[in-house]
Amino acid sequence: MTKIPLNTRDLEASQLVYGCMGLGGADWSNRTEYTAEDVKEAHAAVEAALAIGINMFDHANIYKSGKAEQVFGEVLKERKHLRDQIILQSKCGIRFADELAPFTRFDYSKDYILDCVDGILSRLGIETLDILLLHRPDILMEPEEVAEAFDHLLSEGKVRHFGVSNMSASQMDFLQSYLDMPIVVNQMEMSLYRHSFADSVVNINQDTSLRDYFPEGTIEYCRTEDIQLQAWGPLAQGLYTGRPIDKENHAVHVTAAKIADYAEQKNTTPEAILLAWLMRHPAHIQPVIGTRNPARIEACRDAEKVSLTREEWYDLLISARGNAMP
Repeated sequence: MTKIPLNTRDLEASQLVYGCMGLGGADWSNRTEYTAEDVKEAHAAVEAALAIGINMFDHANIYKSGKAEQVFGEVLKERKHLRDQIILQSKCGIRFADELAPFTRFDYSKDYILDCVDGILSRLGIETLDILLLHRPDILMEPEEVAEAFDHLLSEGKVRHFGVSNMSASQMDFLQSYLDMPIVVNQMEMSLYRHSFADSVVNINQDTSLRDYFPEGTIEYCRTEDIQLQAWGPLAQGLYTGRPIDKENHAVHVTAAKIADYAEQKNTTPEAILLAWLMRHPAHIQPVIGTRNPARIEACRDAEKVSLTREEWYDLLISARGNAMP
């Protein structure tokens, strides 16, 4: 699999990323422990990801209330040399209900970021995290505090690089103005189903632009500033690749059929077509696949090899939109 140099050019990442949100069992609460079966499932998923050339793994401290990182840490314990062969990324900033408040909120305070990273490192059983992302914007962010936290983590050798998730161009630009290190990643929801990232480019001066959820100019800013775009949810939870769609709208049915046809024509899988559609974008988007199923991970193998023409790419977009381009 082709490697993508992330900003500073010292991280050679696979274009596909394995997202570890599904690891650690079914329970998201902190009231249960992970099991031996959960560790076995993590081994199988990691092995399947490595087998198709993935060397980058995405976490967040909230995934299964830390259990996703814990089971991955168990995998690293049993595969002694794996840590040196992979890139590990995790996130912090979303704070679930706890002893301080009975609701979810966001927290970019210096102390919270530092505490989160210590927890991430402990659960993964590592000394240094390759990339730390801020996980959704904190409305009460004090950028000076974020900068202090990042400086501390870098100087202590706990984090090598920093990024964000779900941020607009203006939010990244504002934060970057306080940082001494570059933002290297922005992770956004992007897929053929959640295609507003594409619509936002062509809906300028159109009434439909008022309904776009993807912030205008974000892709252009990331490309200009050499910030790697990552796409979470790229397979749309199986919407076009086998999930029951009886209750879905006409556009979903038509698009699923098109994807199946393209997969047959190109002798590949529907998953590979979906990912290739994202990867065809000139921003060199990194899809973050999150399935725990080794067979479905294997189905993503051909994504980089699949070639979509400009006409095929637009054909799929127009189908997913359910209407013609403006």
